Amino acid sequence: MLAFLPKTAQAQAVTPASAATLLRPAAVFDGQEMHSGWVVLVENDKITAAGPAAKVAVPSNARTLELPGLTLLPGLIEGHSHLLLHPYNETTWDNQVLLESQALRVTRATVHAQRTLLAGFTTARDLGTEGAGFADVGIKQAINQGIIPGPRLLVVTRALVATGSYGPKLSVDENVPQGAQEADGVDGIIRAVREQIGKGADIIKVYADYRWGPDGSAQPTFSQEELTLIVQTARSTGRGVVAHASTPEGMRRAILAGVETIEHGDYGTPEIFALMKKRGVALCPTVAASDATAQYKGWHKGTDPAPPRIQQKHASMAAALKAGVTLAQGGDVGVFAHGDNIREAELLVRDYGLTPLQVLRQATSGNAQIFHLADRGQIRPGLLADLVAVAGDPTQDVAALRQIRLVMKGGVLYRQP
Repeated sequence: MLAFLPKTAQAQAVTPASAATLLRPAAVFDGQEMHSGWVVLVENDKITAAGPAAKVAVPSNARTLELPGLTLLPGLIEGHSHLLLHPYNETTWDNQVLLESQALRVTRATVHAQRTLLAGFTTARDLGTEGAGFADVGIKQAINQGIIPGPRLLVVTRALVATGSYGPKLSVDENVPQGAQEADGVDGIIRAVREQIGKGADIIKVYADYRWGPDGSAQPTFSQEELTLIVQTARSTGRGVVAHASTPEGMRRAILAGVETIEHGDYGTPEIFALMKKRGVALCPTVAASDATAQYKGWHKGTDPAPPRIQQKHASMAAALKAGVTLAQGGDVGVFAHGDNIREAELLVRDYGLTPLQVLRQATSGNAQIFHLADRGQIRPGLLADLVAVAGDPTQDVAALRQIRLVMKGGVLYRQP
């Protein structure tokens, strides 16, 4: 049933409306190409027709939404978020994990979910609760049950780390809560993967390397055999594995183990990216997180020279693009503010040389394909009615993606002109 919410998007305010709605924008981006003169028909929670206005049969009881000057596109898909984190320049990661109660973090996350949805992201891959246990499962359930507004979530719950590799790290005399689940060896890994799946994980996330070298440098964590076992255990239940990895060796092990995406990839080499291309592993570069973190540490962007970490990010991205690696789009939101998700797309265009059309495809049909979401990411009959309308042409100017005028998820309007 199509329903309408005020711009505040309070879930409790849903009221019934027409079961069929015709959306008549200036143009439609279908997930691949732009089409002028198209209309889109929504019935209940699905798209039932899309194409030139003269060729779409409209039910007599349909409501028409005129969207002059707007481009209609599939709901955007956030590839890397942490709803249970908030920007590190507000509170450090250690303090969020150690000092903030789970009740406080979940309350914040409900606001983050709403902001994400109203920014045009109708789906989000949320990659770890960072010390908040299985709270992401409950948030997903609350969204699905209409208790709170938010995107459709793919959750990983606690994520997996090798014992001793992650944080927070305080005095050696204290065993403090960790930001992910520690597991080692055959029995420990199988048990942890199965536990996370049993608690509701859609995906398994593993930290293939982390900053635990003698000098604080990033070094591999799990052995090749352990990573392969993680992937095999998850895959036997129909789930994929994603890997946090930034070092060449951590990336290599994760790729050979069979993960589906590498998150970050900061120190990837041409050889590693060639292996990713050969094995069909996608890269989620999270350039926005790197950019935000550098500024938190004192970089005055536009005035100061780029710090070494940003220079390295540019080098790794150039190598990945040259190798033809498939890019997933996700900014590691939570490091910076939820609702500012489009920052990743803007940086990819402005700082890394991608075109607006490339990043728009990544955030819609591209992410849907990588994440195995066959029911969304495009505008065509039979898919979910997850739709966004923006002012202007986002295939020419990525900044148009900030001009959100309409957000629909499953036929329900959460924002309308």
